[in-house]
Amino acid sequence: MKIKRVDVNIFIRQFFLIVGDIVIINLSTLLAAASYFNFKADKLSMVMPMLLGRALPVTAMFLVLYYAFGLYNSLWKYAGLYELLQCTLAGFFGSLLGVAVDKVGSFFSVLNLGNFPPPVYIISTFLIIGLCGTTRLFYRMGRCVIHESAGTITGKKREKKRVMLIGAGDMGMIIARELAANGYRDGKPVVIVDDDRHKQGQRFNGIPVRGGCDRIPEIAEKFSVDEIILCIPSAPQARQLEIMKIAMTTDCVLKTSPSLREMADNADGVKKIRNVEITDLLARPEVNLNIDQCRYLNGKTVLVTGCGSIGSELCRQVAKHKPKSLVLVDNYENNAFAIYNELLEKYKGVFPMYIRIGSVQDTARIREIFSEFLPEIVFHAAAHKHVPLMEDSPCEAVKNNIFGTYNTAKVAMEFKAQKFIILSTDKAVNPANVMGATKRVTELIIQYFNKKTTATDFAAVRFGNVLGSNGSVIPIFKRQIENGGPVTVTDPEITRYFMTISEAAQLVVQAGSLSKGGEVFVLDMGEQIKILTLAENLIKLSGYEPYRDIDIKFTGLRPGEKLYEELSMEEEIKGRKLTANDKIFVTPPVDFDEAALEASLEKLRGADMINVREYLKEIVPNYVEAPDYNTVE
Repeated sequence: MKIKRVDVNIFIRQFFLIVGDIVIINLSTLLAAASYFNFKADKLSMVMPMLLGRALPVTAMFLVLYYAFGLYNSLWKYAGLYELLQCTLAGFFGSLLGVAVDKVGSFFSVLNLGNFPPPVYIISTFLIIGLCGTTRLFYRMGRCVIHESAGTITGKKREKKRVMLIGAGDMGMIIARELAANGYRDGKPVVIVDDDRHKQGQRFNGIPVRGGCDRIPEIAEKFSVDEIILCIPSAPQARQLEIMKIAMTTDCVLKTSPSLREMADNADGVKKIRNVEITDLLARPEVNLNIDQCRYLNGKTVLVTGCGSIGSELCRQVAKHKPKSLVLVDNYENNAFAIYNELLEKYKGVFPMYIRIGSVQDTARIREIFSEFLPEIVFHAAAHKHVPLMEDSPCEAVKNNIFGTYNTAKVAMEFKAQKFIILSTDKAVNPANVMGATKRVTELIIQYFNKKTTATDFAAVRFGNVLGSNGSVIPIFKRQIENGGPVTVTDPEITRYFMTISEAAQLVVQAGSLSKGGEVFVLDMGEQIKILTLAENLIKLSGYEPYRDIDIKFTGLRPGEKLYEELSMEEEIKGRKLTANDKIFVTPPVDFDEAALEASLEKLRGADMINVREYLKEIVPNYVEAPDYNTVE
């Protein structure tokens, strides 16, 4: 059981607010009566017993009302019109109750209560409302002054970052207020940009609105802007992308605000402002998959092989759908241990989780694990994925990718698992390298086993490069930028399809729902992105100028590397259909000779460095090795 920690600062703030309100409530009535009676001593001497008699019940009722209206829970460092409205309503209703107390007390002749003249009640109401609101606004102003002058007092006054806000809507105003409430320690808004012509030329919270988003570079230079914050979370993603690209032409650091939902709690919203990530610059919106279609995981025992970056995210996605249990299988214990601990913190007591160390190449070990847990849903993510490494070690790619998949699929069929889903890649389409060829063989293997049984639905999910995964270029580029460059790109024309890790994992999970057996699912990934553009954008997002601050060096295509990838083979395109999700395509199984596949797989079992590629080509005739451009004269 977690014990909620009491924030001492909040307690002290509330204590002084309550004490101040007690003084204001009673002082306001005294001042109202004194002004009404022209401060005559004889009149006030008659009024004082009445004031003292009503002090306790009236003050108590005001404090209860103040709590009810949230005057002690609001963050008064952000005080504005809403908080003033709270003060007004609480003060008005409190005064009405005060009148009621006087009337009742006068009627029953208790507590020396009597009726004040109506003007006294009216004047005291205005005083209470005015002083209540003023003290809270002074609190806000005091915080700003203290934060603003803190550097001067310590002799370390810092130059404030000059910030441009994009968007003069609700989020822009919230961010402006929070930056001010924090004493501009995180930057001072000096200008707002908004496409709404009615807002241009006006001031919001004292900040001028100058021009539309197409003028961002010009306005940034004019106002000497250091940082740009995108404050339009509700804008269409395509428009946000356009604005980001315009902002990236400046030398400013580019950041984005959280959503309004993320700002709903009382946490410091400024801390939720984050740097724009490379995933924000994808040329298409992220695909949101149908959560309802993933209910098939509820109450099922799910087994995931391979707990790398994609396999770990796959475990996170599965955990959201409350399986009966989750089994993590990996040959490398550190990956499995990391995701196990992460999920244990979040889902402990919700469902059990298990780690089993073992290689998919070891059929006996895989059979032991299946016998122990009897998994109903299997996601097979274990594979060697690095193209250049597999070119140097092709037999290891065959062992792990092909026969690791074969072994696991065969055992899944033996134990009658309901679903068996493997992760494939766009490199399996017209492969030019060993890794791609082995993944194409795995697609054939799952279609092969799908014909052998009706108890298990076998399917493959094919997608492109995954941003941020262990095999992605992004971590490499980031490390090179941190080291001062150069950033290395193989070829200025090389392009790839990209998706986020979350998308990849969601697609795999959704495929399990859509699969009827033997399919290859493909995501509509939009247009291919130049790796060079990716590198340039990442350098800009890191606050540098490509080719000036950080150089880009072209190293030439690596062994087995193509200039571009494809998502579907020519024979698949004809029969490709949309699924229930308009961003996911399904390709029907391609006919192949099962006996020939079995014979070729037997050859591959005994393959060596000399004949392994030849045997792969027997199974995948469209496997054409890419030339080694570094050795071509």
